[in-house]
Amino acid sequence: MLEIRNLHASVGDRQILRGVDLVVPTGEVHAIMGPNGSGKSTLSYVLSGRDGYDITEGEILFDGKEIIDMPAEERAAAGIFLAFQYPLEIPGVATMTFLKAALNAQRKARGEAELTTPDFMRRVKVAAEKLNVTQEMLRRPLNVGFSGGEKKRNEILQMALLEPKLAILDETDSGLDIDALRVVSDGVNALRSPNRSMLVITHYQRLLDHIVPDVVHVMSAGRIVRSGGPELALELEANGYAGYVEAAA
Repeated sequence: MLEIRNLHASVGDRQILRGVDLVVPTGEVHAIMGPNGSGKSTLSYVLSGRDGYDITEGEILFDGKEIIDMPAEERAAAGIFLAFQYPLEIPGVATMTFLKAALNAQRKARGEAELTTPDFMRRVKVAAEKLNVTQEMLRRPLNVGFSGGEKKRNEILQMALLEPKLAILDETDSGLDIDALRVVSDGVNALRSPNRSMLVITHYQRLLDHIVPDVVHVMSAGRIVRSGGPELALELEANGYAGYVEAAA
């Protein structure tokens, strides 16, 4: 599904990614853990095609196709989804209007027929109920006045409707209490599929108690420095990142 080879990326004069190598097979959930400033969020932005990041070396293959020169909207239509650490508030844009526009834009880009309003409403109703997203939330402007948990549930609602091939979750647990974390995790787990891969970025092992990964990677100083099974997350929780920071330096 995803193969990254010797990826280097910078913002302005600052080099952040320094040779990332990563393979995520179809149907697997991989977690990336690491200290602040290690490049985790930068990797998620580079994969999604966010502007402002210069790729100076390396390759990104998605379904076997090089995507470095592909703009963000084409990557989204191809099946790449990024759930933000800090979802933006967009006053004046109703949540339902945003969801319908996003879903139909992707369907159109893939040559599929746009959903009628009744079909769209049915899909949203089913997905929203599973995530405890209320009708009142759906009527409000996108993320405006939402709590942290509500914003994250709204991100997973988008993911459920768009049905991406590759979902990248950038610190989805950030700002969530235990109950909200469980709801969001249940929503993510419901979307696990043999045809869908996930890349879960987090600082803390607690998220991985709920979304159990197939593989855990440690990122430090812009590189993947170790990979292992779910037990690696427990080791990091117990011992911290100090040894990896020193090794990377």
